Amino acid sequence: MKKRFFIAGTDTDAGKTLVTTGLLTAANRRGLRTIGLKPVAAGCEQTPDGLRNSDALLLQQAASIKLSYEQVNPIAFEPPIAPHIAAEQEGRVLTADRLAAYCRGTMMQPADLVLVEGAGGWRVPLSMRESLARLPQLLELDVILVVGMKLGCINHAILTAEAIARDGLRLAGWVANHIDPDMSCPDENLATLERLFRAPLLGRIPWLDDPDPERVADHIDLIPLLDE
Repeated sequence: MKKRFFIAGTDTDAGKTLVTTGLLTAANRRGLRTIGLKPVAAGCEQTPDGLRNSDALLLQQAASIKLSYEQVNPIAFEPPIAPHIAAEQEGRVLTADRLAAYCRGTMMQPADLVLVEGAGGWRVPLSMRESLARLPQLLELDVILVVGMKLGCINHAILTAEAIARDGLRLAGWVANHIDPDMSCPDENLATLERLFRAPLLGRIPWLDDPDPERVADHIDLIPLLDE
């Protein structure tokens, strides 16, 4: 078994990293060999070892196969801004082909489950010519969508799912992540999305005061992914 998925979000702060680490942890519990990748990350801190992104560090820690930081996050930018703007400011060229090459090298590891986490929403630009959505196309990855459950999430979720399909990719599943503890009618919103989505619901993550991968994994169902 070798399963590979791209983790997309309905928006920035939808909870992609939280859900990705939860999926990795749930798979680890089953004894699967797991890898989590964050090909491009903005909002990194300078450390004695170089630029480090907190999300990428969480993926590195949650995966059962231990990789170097540079394998997990090959392209890192310090300012917390859109990747294409950060690249322009540094005079760097950011392309999906280059990101895909980094990923392919690491994905040669003998892993049962590889999760490649995106940045921002589905259409976040890498340049004026292409968006990060090109990466899962090049890698031929099915998509897992993290829906940040808040006011407006239905529109964001449906538009993202439509864009994924329009790009020729399959939505393998989705996760409802309750990022707003005061959201009105959360059950009704979830039920609406369940009716509108054809893909299976892999988990409903409640609002967690102290979120961690183990607690998130308790709310994840991997069966629809592993039984494909």
